[in-house]
Amino acid sequence: MNENINTNEEKVSRRDFLSLSASLATAASLTGLGLSQGWAENISEVNTKDIKQTQNEVDVLVIGGGMAGLFASVKAHDAGSKVMMVSKGRLGTSGQTPFAKGIFSYDEKNEELSIDEFADKVSRSALGSSNKAYTRQLATHSKARVEELKSWGFFDSALCYNAFMKPMKERNISIIERTMITHLIKEDGKIAGAAGFNLDDEEIYIFKAKSVILCTGAGGFKPNGFPICDLTHDGTIMAYDIGAKVTGKEWNDGHPGSAKDSADSFGNWHGMFERTPETTKIQVNHHLGVDMNYKAYASGNSIKMGPPGMPSNMQKEIEGGPYTPEEFAMNEKDRKGPPPPRDGEDNGGRPPGMSSDPVGGSSAGLAIHKSEGLVPINEYCESTIKGLYAAGDALGSYMSGGIYTQIGSSLAGSAVQGAIAGEAASKYSKKAVMPIITNKKIAKIKKEILAPLNKEAGYSPAWVTQTLQGIMIPNFVLYIKKETMLKGALAYVEELKDTHIPNLKAKDMHELRLAHETKNMIISAEMKLKASLMRKESRCSHFRLDYPKLDNKNWQAWINIYKSKKGKMKFEKQAFGTWAKA
Repeated sequence: MNENINTNEEKVSRRDFLSLSASLATAASLTGLGLSQGWAENISEVNTKDIKQTQNEVDVLVIGGGMAGLFASVKAHDAGSKVMMVSKGRLGTSGQTPFAKGIFSYDEKNEELSIDEFADKVSRSALGSSNKAYTRQLATHSKARVEELKSWGFFDSALCYNAFMKPMKERNISIIERTMITHLIKEDGKIAGAAGFNLDDEEIYIFKAKSVILCTGAGGFKPNGFPICDLTHDGTIMAYDIGAKVTGKEWNDGHPGSAKDSADSFGNWHGMFERTPETTKIQVNHHLGVDMNYKAYASGNSIKMGPPGMPSNMQKEIEGGPYTPEEFAMNEKDRKGPPPPRDGEDNGGRPPGMSSDPVGGSSAGLAIHKSEGLVPINEYCESTIKGLYAAGDALGSYMSGGIYTQIGSSLAGSAVQGAIAGEAASKYSKKAVMPIITNKKIAKIKKEILAPLNKEAGYSPAWVTQTLQGIMIPNFVLYIKKETMLKGALAYVEELKDTHIPNLKAKDMHELRLAHETKNMIISAEMKLKASLMRKESRCSHFRLDYPKLDNKNWQAWINIYKSKKGKMKFEKQAFGTWAKA
């Protein structure tokens, strides 16, 4: 089932592409940014020789402070392990957790579908791309997780912090916030810990751990209009760097923004942020793909948006486009859907708070929830690296496959998987010995972390990120795909990887964070382009103009990505319904 990309056949030379694409919008956007002005002297405000170094030692290290991280920490502690959580943001207030207001709660006694019937229906909507083991987990454990959240006060406030802090305080679980983890550490083929730096103090952290759970979320290219700007695939890229397999990079999330004030994330989505959470019941559908993107590509803006899950009669208005199974082609009369906007708002199907026509690209770089991240080798959230686990949007569990199938499943899935990963990591840690990390390795990691601060000159991460956005976010690159544009964009991204990542500079700790985030986004962009080239079909939220049909003969498979011993990015197929090998 292995299928590696043939770089000799599929790679366009930069010289050829630049000569062919002089008139394209992507090239124009790069010219407008001023390539010759990207390089500048680095006037660092930090003396790296004075930076402190702190070491911590725990059984289970949880990275990430969202819903998955909360349950991973609580359940690992309750299973008898010494636990520490470290988060780039603040507990319950960063990433996508504050945005999510619907949480799926399945009670088989009161549902019209059994767990197996639910999993089968999700699989039909996902065109076979879902992992039924994780779909069943969602249904089996969601109600218990909801009841725990209810006891902590989660449903009493639009903000998560107090509810999340309650079980953490009761258990006296250590939390280190506003600390970016940049490196996972592996020794003797097993996880040994992690390293990173504090965003406010000039301090490096080294964590020795018997096991690590990544609850770092997914990520994007810092697009405007949707709340994912602090998510940049940090966990995925760290794990890839130490040899873990990752998956799901060809899928796309279709959340829109507002055409008016498109950069105003709160203005677009305040109806979500200001709501208290609610539970949702079974409503298997087929949405948040790239239907709207195709309509804009084929007919231009502005376009009208129907309620969630509805294609706005797109198939009747224009030919072609992403395929929706007839079973899930929803009409207004049979739409159950989420509760309508509160306070009498009626947005004609637009998200709560959004008052103008929608535009795509607001979640650019993000895949469908639970479809990208570390490849699991079993139903216990275990990755291909011994002792390394992942949960929530950091785990490529394919709980819903390559399309969003159940409202509220993302938040519930994070809670369920966090709990399972916490218990599994704790069990593993009881048999593991505390790893030894050599001073030589620590010194090497510290040097890599601080490298942008020590650059005498280089590229600012903000400028490189803006350049990356100009390459990746156009509708005709990321969403409505074809080989010529994918290869063209890849030529630019490879240039950023080869010449810009090594020369990222930072003047302070905040810019140091941006430098590491920019590196992660560039590697993720390379993965997305190459995986999109490899999948020569259209399925769910992956749409190829040059391969617009399903190909069940060749592509009933997930794409896994891994780093070879020589540091090359490699690709393989994993048949639907199978487990990866460690």
